[in-house]
Amino acid sequence: LVAIADVSWYVRPGSAIDRAAQERLTSVYFPRRVIPMLPVELSNGLCSLNPDVDRCTLVCDAVITPEGRVKAYQFYHGLIHSHARLTYTQVWSALKGEKEGRDALGAVLPDVQNLYALYKALAAERARRGAISFESRETFVQTDEQGRITAILPREHNDAHRLIEEAMLVANTCAADFLVRRRAEGLFRVHEGPTPEKLEQLRALLSGFGLSLGGGDKPAPADYEAVMRQVRGTPDEAAVQTALLRSMQRAVYLPDELGHFGLAYEYYTHFTSPIRRYPDLLVHRAIHGILTRRRYRPEVLVDWPEAAEQGFAARPGSHGVGQSAAQAAAKKGPMYKTWARLGRMCSAAERRADEASLDVTAWLKCRYME
Repeated sequence: LVAIADVSWYVRPGSAIDRAAQERLTSVYFPRRVIPMLPVELSNGLCSLNPDVDRCTLVCDAVITPEGRVKAYQFYHGLIHSHARLTYTQVWSALKGEKEGRDALGAVLPDVQNLYALYKALAAERARRGAISFESRETFVQTDEQGRITAILPREHNDAHRLIEEAMLVANTCAADFLVRRRAEGLFRVHEGPTPEKLEQLRALLSGFGLSLGGGDKPAPADYEAVMRQVRGTPDEAAVQTALLRSMQRAVYLPDELGHFGLAYEYYTHFTSPIRRYPDLLVHRAIHGILTRRRYRPEVLVDWPEAAEQGFAARPGSHGVGQSAAQAAAKKGPMYKTWARLGRMCSAAERRADEASLDVTAWLKCRYME
């Protein structure tokens, strides 16, 4: 069960809070503070799954085989009463068998161990599916009370993080499948494969490393992963990974189920972070509409500059051979254009937030080196 705070219960369509959320469309993360999409009374209070209190949730309840495949799923509204708030450090320590970590988890240790066994099955299925596994070397900025940098440290990424990530992927793919099967309109997280031009550039660069990319004109994610396997643990790993990443298109939000290239999914959406991402909130509303048999009809509530949305639509030819975006729209529901506009807005806001975070971090690093 993946239980996500039911933000849509509190942020009603067309309300003042909804309008303010649509102006931001995402939370923005800086080294010393977060600019939240929603008021802190919601993001840190009513919609935060704190221990020992009841919270409203939307639940993805999935049955997963020992091979890591989703056999069945359902969505429903529920109450969660969390029994512990754990950190990644505590969980990883316990999974490694360290006494300090096991003591910190206490009575919930068996649950976490079960989840870890599930993670291993999901990870094996991920490998069979041929999804690309990139490992980025992230850093975090440590500051004192005055905001001065005291250190720039590597951020550890271990199986405790991956365990949560795989659980989120299950919920996201089930949500996408639910929308498709019920023929409900919504936003999908679309990651298209490389363009012919990017592919040509990538192959030329890889040849300099003595590597080649399989798959011909349409390489699969497994072809990318095969290249990564050849360089993992070598001095060339970071450079090759960067080249592979740059060859792919940026993921965007679209009302078209065009799949996710990097994760090797036919359908994919974002369901798990409605507190900090507006597209997730829209997906929750679409699912709620299916469950209550009242189809959700979204609205654009703010005067978003259309110039900022340029470049965030599906590329020509994505909808099928000889099929334009206009022809695709004609086959969709009555709210397709509104969903498409909201998708462009969400994609542009995500880019804006990423660039702001990177700019601030780069500036802080320059100050530190100075």
